[in-house]
Amino acid sequence: MKRVITKTEEFEIMKLVLDKFLWIGVIIMAYGFYRIVGLNNDFWFGFSILVLGALVLMLFVWILMKEYNYVKR
Repeated sequence: MKRVITKTEEFEIMKLVLDKFLWIGVIIMAYGFYRIVGLNNDFWFGFSILVLGALVLMLFVWILMKEYNYVKR
């Protein structure tokens, strides 16, 4: 027997999952920034990590746009 959840419960679960994507993207970008300005001054490696973090955040935006129907005015 499957349990049926309401739209608000589904939204709350989705917020928890997508919040993790947001934190992971921000942490990856912060690490990339640290590698750029840190002791090693490894610009290209840090920049590539920054781009990876931006891609994770773009994935976050894509999932949001795919999952929710926005009202068009």
